[in-house]
Amino acid sequence: MAEWFVYILECADGSLYTGITNNIEKRLQQHQDGTGAKYTRGRAPHAVVFQESHPDRASASRRENEIKSLERNKKLALIGKAAL
Repeated sequence: MAEWFVYILECADGSLYTGITNNIEKRLQQHQDGTGAKYTRGRAPHAVVFQESHPDRASASRRENEIKSLERNKKLALIGKAAL
């Protein structure tokens, strides 16, 4: 069973992008190369500022949706609590 991650990227323009993956390094490289999400294209470089492990894709997707529904200040508070 593959481990899944919810992650938040901080883009060069200061915006935050939330996504899920089962391979953080590969997904970050895709974002850097411009082959990741459409939102992150043209906003490089990116830094992973938060990541959270989940046992399966379904739970990671639920958490991703929870985070995406947060206001920016609450996302920043979440990032402040994260120890990477």
